[in-house]
Amino acid sequence: MSASIRFLMCPPHHYDVDYVINPWMEGNVHKSSRDQAVEQWQGLFHILKDNATVDIVEPQLGVPDMVFTANAGLVVGDRVVLSRFFHKERQGEEPFFKEWFKSQGFTVFELPKDLPFEGAGDALLDREGRWLWAGYGFRSELDSHPYLARWLDIEVLSLRLMDERFYHLDTCFCPLSGGYLLYYPPAFDAYSNRLIEMRVPEAKRIAIDEADAVNFSCNAVNINHLVILNKASTGLRQRLESAGF
Repeated sequence: MSASIRFLMCPPHHYDVDYVINPWMEGNVHKSSRDQAVEQWQGLFHILKDNATVDIVEPQLGVPDMVFTANAGLVVGDRVVLSRFFHKERQGEEPFFKEWFKSQGFTVFELPKDLPFEGAGDALLDREGRWLWAGYGFRSELDSHPYLARWLDIEVLSLRLMDERFYHLDTCFCPLSGGYLLYYPPAFDAYSNRLIEMRVPEAKRIAIDEADAVNFSCNAVNINHLVILNKASTGLRQRLESAGF
């Protein structure tokens, strides 16, 4: 177990698709299965618990998307920058996450109320700790990035998201141990792709195709040499395994 790696999870007791705030929710209001969500959540929970430390935040009525805890804020060490959700449907989550982080002794930073930023959904650390990749364009604003750089004392590399299907950085981009990167290049503009190529050597870039991207293969969890994905094509699995994962 990697005891130094901690994950925050929220049980899906109140999970449902109650509204539409991204293209994947369209046509799926109240069509999800709570039982299947619980089964999938338990599967992920046990994998993470066997390999790292898992903290739990209690779910709350009226905020069904609390299960997506990556969006709660951005944690670096004992500091957390709380999220300012773009959509009003998710803004009700903010006080519950703030209370949890304060109760755990984190130093909490809060952005201005009118400056959207959606936590680790849109900000991912290079696994070597050299810099922070930060996405903007749909849910987080570029103006939030200077705050992250100052509060967390880290270089921030801003990436512009261009495809509404990949509205959060973590839906199309996943830094991996050893300096590797799993990502979907068409989700970004040309400048952002050039920035990625300047920072990550070609041998370490694992660029995926659209078929894997729409199966959310980049919306993954990496613990040392373990990679947990929703789905992966045979080709992607082979590329990850050949890189030592």
